[in-house]
Amino acid sequence: MTALRDAAMNSRAWPFEEARRIAKRYEKKPPEKGYVLFETGYGPSGLPHIGTFGEVSRTTMVRRAFETISDIPTRLLCFSDDMDGLRKVPGNVPNRELLAEDLNLPLTKVRDPFGTHESFGAHNNARLCTFLDQFGFEYEFASATDYYRSGRFDEMLTRVLERFDKVMEIMLPTLGAVNEERKETYSPFLPVSPKTGHVLQVPTLERNPAKGTIVYEEPDGERVEIPVTGGNCKLQWKPDWAMRWAALGVDYEMHGKDLIPSADLGSKICRALGEPAPELYQYELFLDDEGKKISKSKGNGISMEDWLAYASDESLQLYMYQKPKTAKRLYFDVIPKAVDEYHQHLRAFEGQALEQRLQNPAWHIHNGEPPTSDMVVSFAMLLNLASVASTDDKPTLWGFIAKYAPEASPEKNPGLDAAVGYAIRYYENFVKPAKKFREASEVERQAIADLRAALAGHEGSHDPDELQDIVYEIGKQHYTKETLRDWFKALYQVLLGADQGPRFGGFVALYGVEETIALIDRALAGELVDAA
Repeated sequence: MTALRDAAMNSRAWPFEEARRIAKRYEKKPPEKGYVLFETGYGPSGLPHIGTFGEVSRTTMVRRAFETISDIPTRLLCFSDDMDGLRKVPGNVPNRELLAEDLNLPLTKVRDPFGTHESFGAHNNARLCTFLDQFGFEYEFASATDYYRSGRFDEMLTRVLERFDKVMEIMLPTLGAVNEERKETYSPFLPVSPKTGHVLQVPTLERNPAKGTIVYEEPDGERVEIPVTGGNCKLQWKPDWAMRWAALGVDYEMHGKDLIPSADLGSKICRALGEPAPELYQYELFLDDEGKKISKSKGNGISMEDWLAYASDESLQLYMYQKPKTAKRLYFDVIPKAVDEYHQHLRAFEGQALEQRLQNPAWHIHNGEPPTSDMVVSFAMLLNLASVASTDDKPTLWGFIAKYAPEASPEKNPGLDAAVGYAIRYYENFVKPAKKFREASEVERQAIADLRAALAGHEGSHDPDELQDIVYEIGKQHYTKETLRDWFKALYQVLLGADQGPRFGGFVALYGVEETIALIDRALAGELVDAA
């Protein structure tokens, strides 16, 4: 353990760098609450999505890194802001007319359009827990409604009332010069109307810190005095975020780049309430295939269901791990590379020294105990195999795999077997529609014909590296060093109908030498172009 901790204290992997920031908070004395608290937030007006997964996954990586360098216990709280009033009807739910009737009610009072839970908030909270449990995350669920109504926030809500002016000094300048009306009516407190149950956005007309109450005006004009405690009020979301940090002693939370101003405000409010702000980590947002920010309302990019239809959640965790502070495209074409890179990291892990292992994403995905990869064939290769075999039949593809790797089988290689199914689905939906074969030029025809002859006369092993040497040597005979890349591009476009592909020698080994010769014959005869 000492060697592991020493190595972790010097590791440049970003979760360890974050863990050391947290540890520095308590280098003089441990937290009075007895543990370090990690938090992630969830807005249950919609269903959990790929961003929810990313935030919990990344926070878990930092939590495990912290546990490696510190003996202080940890907790991860997944907090649902389910006392918010429903401001608009989501477009992706049934029975929308029910929700339209329940606008402005707390989400835990809005009727469930799915008819399975006591409220819309409860339905989405259950979906969140099922979602997180599916991936084996270790967490504690927390409901804002429960925390407000049980009195868990009462002490800090009273402090917000006592320091109302300080909170307003922080908030008002952020409302914008063009929004003077908003400045005149803004209050951090949102009363829950005793008449309608609505979460009201109304001015605070009077404050009574000694009594712990505020006075506001109902839409019908009646002035009402109401306690700020016991779930009678909630806070606007920015002060609410800060109050939660202060009340619970949150030590660490992540947020997207779009929330930088809100996080800065929250930190100021938290300190104004007399408590230290948590360590914050800003991550970049994902982009769609056109480089635009992914939006839930627009539906661009891909969903969790999309990714998991074509690859394992571990490959997605790898994608979340890599360069979190860099904007990255999150679209279907990143999936094959993520799958193969994940297994490359698994294979590398076994032979690495401790320091290298702590840099390996597999350590962080699997909390230091990654499994052994059973992918004897890469995902990219499976896609090309499905392409040239023109099949969506798993046993057919396994027939090729069995010849290439006789020791492999669906039973012995369950990960590979699952990948075969993923590859078939991905091929049918993305590769097949985009396949575009072309005729070879005269130079290319001669080179490909020479490759055919070389393969036909080859009497050595069918080792991928040996076959790759043959492909490479034929290329050097017809292309210069500067244009050799055009040789491989020609092979992909003429034989596979794609602009790029795997190492061609490996493909020949998997598909078979005789089968590749037959494929070349079809290509040179124009049959691949005609068939396409």
